[in-house]
Amino acid sequence: MKRLLTALVAVPLSLAAVFLLPGPWFFVLCLVLIDWGAVEFVRMVRPAAPGAPLWTLVGLVPLAALALALALGNGQHIQHVGPWLVGGTTALVVGTGAIVLFGRTPMHDVVAALGVLAFGVPYFALPIASLHWLQKHDPWVVFLLCAIVWLGDTAAMYVGTALGRHKLAPIVSPKKSWEGATAGFAIAVVATAVWSYFRLGSIDAPLMLVGGVTAIAAQVGDLVESMIKRCAGVKDSGGVLPGHGGMFDRMDSMLFAAPVLLVGLWAVGFEGMPK
Repeated sequence: MKRLLTALVAVPLSLAAVFLLPGPWFFVLCLVLIDWGAVEFVRMVRPAAPGAPLWTLVGLVPLAALALALALGNGQHIQHVGPWLVGGTTALVVGTGAIVLFGRTPMHDVVAALGVLAFGVPYFALPIASLHWLQKHDPWVVFLLCAIVWLGDTAAMYVGTALGRHKLAPIVSPKKSWEGATAGFAIAVVATAVWSYFRLGSIDAPLMLVGGVTAIAAQVGDLVESMIKRCAGVKDSGGVLPGHGGMFDRMDSMLFAAPVLLVGLWAVGFEGMPK
């Protein structure tokens, strides 16, 4: 019941933000929510490198997200982002090494600290910039993303609970099944088809492909977060959302799905997207 009540409040508020908030304020909202998830992430993985300056991740994510958003700009010069990508990757590698080095990280924590920071910064920054760009381009595309993630997750949970027999990832997440995953994928593809028909006037084949890949990315994102929690020995990342756990728990699928949808739309030259 708590899960349902939370969803009844959170879903309308989220959609209102997508359609009503100006771009900069939507960016700030995404930044706050996803960086909150980063705080929960650091709290969980801290035992892997207790002597390392892992909390710097929480400050690096907003900087990286802002840099990515500025690099994307208004989308008219996507073909020229190569220097930005090289520069950003260089900054990530050099910066991560410098933080771990000058943070006087104990030798036995170095490898874990490098992994946490090098993975964690793009893990949380990319979806912030992606959601910002998608909403700036067309709020209805963010609506499509939400439909793929939320409807797919709901279908996977209920079908998996009722019909699940074959375990999808028994060590990482024992309750998830292939039956649930298949149902989640199918519903996400149907949602993409419905969106395409009503928004574009036809069922666009390239968009259907992108929707399917995004649905898979969402499920992989869910499993990756489950893997992190399993390694950390926790059930939920937090308790801020009754029935749903923490912010990281709620955003796990979106962290992979948002960048994949954005890249997919660029790749197929979706109408209105830069080529």
